[in-house]
Amino acid sequence: MHFISTRNNAPAATLSQAIAAGLAPDGGLYVPQQMPAPRTLQAGASLADTASTLLQPFFAGDGLEPELPRICAEAFDFPAPLRRLATRNDHVLELFHGPTAAFKDFGARFLAASLSRLRAGQARPLTIVVATSGDTGAAVAAAFHGQPGLQVVVLYPDGRVSPRQAHQLGCLGGNIRTLRVAGSFDDCQAMVKQALNDADLQARVPLSSANSISLGRLLPQMAYYAHAALAHQAAQDALLNVVVPTGNLGNAMAAVMARALGVPLGRIVLATNANRVLPDYFGGGPYQARASVATLANAMDVGAPSNFERLRWLYAGDDAVLRAQFVARAVDDEAIADTIAARHRRHGEVLCPHTATAVRVLEQLRASGEAAAHEHWAVVATAHPAKFEAVVEPLIGCEVPVPPALAELLRRPAHAEPCTPEYAALRDTLLR
Repeated sequence: MHFISTRNNAPAATLSQAIAAGLAPDGGLYVPQQMPAPRTLQAGASLADTASTLLQPFFAGDGLEPELPRICAEAFDFPAPLRRLATRNDHVLELFHGPTAAFKDFGARFLAASLSRLRAGQARPLTIVVATSGDTGAAVAAAFHGQPGLQVVVLYPDGRVSPRQAHQLGCLGGNIRTLRVAGSFDDCQAMVKQALNDADLQARVPLSSANSISLGRLLPQMAYYAHAALAHQAAQDALLNVVVPTGNLGNAMAAVMARALGVPLGRIVLATNANRVLPDYFGGGPYQARASVATLANAMDVGAPSNFERLRWLYAGDDAVLRAQFVARAVDDEAIADTIAARHRRHGEVLCPHTATAVRVLEQLRASGEAAAHEHWAVVATAHPAKFEAVVEPLIGCEVPVPPALAELLRRPAHAEPCTPEYAALRDTLLR
């Protein structure tokens, strides 16, 4: 298996090369040269074993192939349960039971386990530079903290993540440096991409990425969709459809790729906040990146979703075919807040703002008949509501218990360095 750039202007790479590089030399995102044939997967396996079986074709012939089962065992050592919601045939896929209480723990830990093996014995450390809209940076920092030969620089938009997210981003220290950027997530992401494409900088400071642009983050995220869909089909004899809250489109792209590999997933619906780039495109308009706007669901505040390149690649650039495959809906802050309050009042459910965005879209699909009463649907819960207590607690009128792993991080002192939203500032920091 080899991997090519979405922009078709870079040499093919092995999996190890693609994971180590993060971004292709032409600025594109790595994708498999061809998608593997559908896999034969069985319900009843552990999450780690499901991941290893699903990912094996991507690792075929690579130096990491013998390590794949151990990498999966390290990354997938906490559950991703599919639970029932109060409404009929509705479920929630809980992906927030990892150390930083967000779905990105799975991919970040997989990437860290892979890179630690690839960098073993290297004289110079590898610096992971990562932009975050809230959850990615904390997951990456926790996964890479204390890993020999690896350093991390995290960029986040100052004042546009929740207080607890900001604390997580700056509380580890050691081989983790955190920059609070006086700009938006899109500014942070652009700075990271520029650094990864700076050949002179790379010669002096070897760099890689841990955003969802990284193949090592994207591929493992297919596993929890496979595990949940297989278990649900075995137990309920029903196909599982999903609503995925999305910002940079990585989590949804993983679901799309899992389905292409034969995972029994039905429809995949995209839920966004007031950043309408994807809903406008899937509604028939041109794809047009734009400045992001701040919302209650801050981890989805993305105006230029990077993984759209991968999605377009999967459908050979045919916009008509791509638009026919997906529905994308936008949910504004008023509707997010209303959903959090109403679901708790009616059913006792406690949702983070991102999960509430997906729940609201599912409610709309049910009300319109686009999701038939007999169909089984799951919303993807991407983060624990305790990370957004300033939003959630006033709406539900009570405190949200903090998971023990998150509580441990919040007890540590935190520090982040100020940074202007110019590439020169990041470059200077990386050279120090």
